[in-house]
Amino acid sequence: MEQQRILSLRPFVGAKDFALSRRFYHDFGFTESVLAPRLSYFSTQGFGFYLQDAYVPDWVDNTMLFLEVGDVEAYWTALQARDLPGRYPGVKVSAIREEAWGKEGFVHDPAGILWHIGEFRTP
Repeated sequence: MEQQRILSLRPFVGAKDFALSRRFYHDFGFTESVLAPRLSYFSTQGFGFYLQDAYVPDWVDNTMLFLEVGDVEAYWTALQARDLPGRYPGVKVSAIREEAWGKEGFVHDPAGILWHIGEFRTP
């Protein structure tokens, strides 16, 4: 069987408060495409995910997404200027840390979904 080219990978994530999460992801820097009253697609630069109006605590509490960026320091400066923790309850932004593989920082969305935002070290 011939290998087909993959065009995208779009995870589904849940929201405790769908309206609040929608506003958060707009302010995080994503563009929303409303697909149904309880489902939206959020994207940036050709990458994205589905946000659904569904909250299952065990699922949402264990959801993690990794967003690879070219320059995590520059991304972090822009992210901090948005003051997401000051504008959204439950949102946390952790400092960048160095790892053996590169650098990453963390963002918890209003429902608790954990975003790893990182930059891989080049060999």
